[in-house]
Amino acid sequence: MVTGLFKDSKSVDRAYQSVAQRGYGTGDISVVMSDDTRKRYFSDDRHINNERGSKAAEGGELGGPIGGTIGTLVPALIAVGVVALPGLGLVLAGPLAVALAAAGAAGVAVGLIGALSDWGIPEERVKQYEAGIKDGGILMGVKPRSDEDARYIEKQWKASGGQHVHS
Repeated sequence: MVTGLFKDSKSVDRAYQSVAQRGYGTGDISVVMSDDTRKRYFSDDRHINNERGSKAAEGGELGGPIGGTIGTLVPALIAVGVVALPGLGLVLAGPLAVALAAAGAAGVAVGLIGALSDWGIPEERVKQYEAGIKDGGILMGVKPRSDEDARYIEKQWKASGGQHVHS
């Protein structure tokens, strides 16, 4: 899993474009942000169903790569599947949301640290991501198809302004 924390919409846009150019689509990308960050980026205040992963539980995916920016990426991910963790104030979209929805109440109880740790992300890094998310950052993650893709994505995300980028 390649993960990185992005502090603004431009860096998220560049990071998304780099994986889209490599053939990854919205069904491959996980996004985690605070509910406040979601509201800041979406002035139309899109409704997010707080029932654990209503779309995610259905397994819906949008498929291949699409062009777009955070203005289109995150709403597309939210349409695919979202899990809101109201007690933590987090919104998750993409494969991570699908995994939490499949785990049901037990998955939500474990929270972000458990979910990301299950994906092989060390707890220390998860704590860095949590702090960044609370400060308005957006965490993106993608499971690379090859070691070459992992190196490419990590390099591009760092160049895009990503912080704590790791594979």
